[in-house]
Amino acid sequence: MDLRRALTWLGLLIGAAGLGLQFAISMQALLASGRDLPGALGHFFSYYTILNNIAVVLVYLSALTAWGWLAPFRTPLVRGIVAANIALVGLYVFFVLRFLQSLEGLFVLADSLLHYVAPVVYVLWWAITQRHGLLRWAKLPVMIVPTLVYFFYAMARGAWVQEYPYPILNAAKLGYAQVGINALYMTAFLAALALAVIAADMLLARTSRTVSP
Repeated sequence: MDLRRALTWLGLLIGAAGLGLQFAISMQALLASGRDLPGALGHFFSYYTILNNIAVVLVYLSALTAWGWLAPFRTPLVRGIVAANIALVGLYVFFVLRFLQSLEGLFVLADSLLHYVAPVVYVLWWAITQRHGLLRWAKLPVMIVPTLVYFFYAMARGAWVQEYPYPILNAAKLGYAQVGINALYMTAFLAALALAVIAADMLLARTSRTVSP
């Protein structure tokens, strides 16, 4: 097994283990707190971290299999989008969210896998294994769209069930004006990360001589 395939398998196992562990302990806690199954599932899948780690796992699967339905996850654009978004997950948790929550037991392990280990491994995987030189500056708006879709989904769900996945999105507490300002800050941060991914793609293409025709 070569290094690239080994790194792909490593990333897949880390992502699957983190998601599986987080799902098991979260669903147990949510159901024990009195939620019904649909409510618990809705809560679990409302988190940006969970959705992005699922995307990471799908990218790895697309690299290891020939399944046709994973074709979008083989494109340089989607893999670049995932790199920017999973980096945002790790950086936001490290610099902001970890100071606002206190975790214990297996929740600490799941948190570390999904917020720190998985993002680092994916970015390294993307840098080492991909054919670079295929991203363009003009793709920046497209790279932000998935997160904007998530934002509107989280806000619509929050207005419906009065529950928000992250403190910066809590319109019931902060008001929609402040949430809008928070969203602008996060969009700017994501845009900076997406630009960094595009720049890294171009730089890696020059150093590895893998620029596309």
